[in-house]
Amino acid sequence: MSANVPVSTATVDPAVVPPTMDTPLSRDLIALTKPRIISLLLVTTAAPMYAAGSPSIWTVLLVMLGGYLMAGGANAVNMYIDRDIDDVMARTRLRPIPSGRMSPTQVLAFGIFCATLATWMLAHFVNVLTAGLALAGFYFYVFIYTRILKRTSPQNIVIGGAAGAFPPLVGWAAVTGSLDVTALCLFLIVFYWTPPHFWALALLKQVDYGRARVPMAPLVWGERETMWQMVWYTVILLALTVLPVLYGAFGLFYLGSALILGGLLMWGVLTVLWAAQKAQPWTGPAWWVYKYSLLYLALLFVAMGVDRALSR
Repeated sequence: MSANVPVSTATVDPAVVPPTMDTPLSRDLIALTKPRIISLLLVTTAAPMYAAGSPSIWTVLLVMLGGYLMAGGANAVNMYIDRDIDDVMARTRLRPIPSGRMSPTQVLAFGIFCATLATWMLAHFVNVLTAGLALAGFYFYVFIYTRILKRTSPQNIVIGGAAGAFPPLVGWAAVTGSLDVTALCLFLIVFYWTPPHFWALALLKQVDYGRARVPMAPLVWGERETMWQMVWYTVILLALTVLPVLYGAFGLFYLGSALILGGLLMWGVLTVLWAAQKAQPWTGPAWWVYKYSLLYLALLFVAMGVDRALSR
C-alpha cells in the first residue's frame, strides 16, 4: 500500500508542524506518515475487505496497521527525496527536514523501517500476496512517481496514480488470497479518480509548483486544457463505477450511491470548466472539487461494503 495523492483539505500540508524548540520527536514522526492522507487510503483498503467477504476484526486491524505503516513509510521516503523542493514550496517548507527538526538520514531510516515492519507483519499474519501488493505500492510511489515522473512529466499524476490504487488490491487479497475482475475494477476506479482530484489542487497551487519546477499539468498544458482533461477522466471514472453492477458484483444500493455521488462530482468538475470559459472566478469551484472528491471516494467505497452486507 502506498500514498501518491495529497488528500488534506487544509491549505497547509498535513505533514507541516510549526518549527518550535519543544516539538516532540513523536509528533514529527507521526507527521512524516501524513496521517490525514492515509485515512482515505485505509478506507479504500477496509471497504474492499468487506466487499470481498466477511473478515475477522483481527484481520482487519492487522491489515489497517500494516497498511498505515507501509503508506507512512512511503510518505517519509517521499519527504526524503523531495527535501530540496519542499524547502521552496510554501505549503511544505515547515516539514521536519526543511525546517531542520530532523535530518534526511533519520527520515529515510524511519521510512524504510516502517515499510520493512509492514512487509513482515502482512506476510506473517495475513498472506504473502497482501504483503507483496502493499510493497509494490510502496516501490511504485517512491521510485516511479516520486523519483522519476514527478519532476519530468505532466503525466506524473496520471501514471503515478497507480500507487494510490494499490490499497483496494491489498484489502481484497487479504480476504480472498487472490485477485479477480472486481479487484481490478476497484484499482481502476482509484486510478481514474486521481487526476481530477489532484489536478483540482494543482490548479490552485500553480505558483508553488512553478517555484519548485515541478511540471504539473496546469503549468505545461495550461489551465483550460487541464480542466478539460479533468472532465474526460471523470467521465471514464463514472463509467468504471457502474461497471461492477453490470456483471453482478454489486447491487442497487451501490448503483444508486455511485450515480448520485458521481453526478455531484461531474457537476463540480463542469462548474470549474464553465467558470473558466466565462472568465469568471474558478478557484472556489476548484476547491470544492478537491474537497468533495475526498468524500466522494470514501463514500463510494463504503457503499460497496454496505451493498455486499445487504446482499448477504
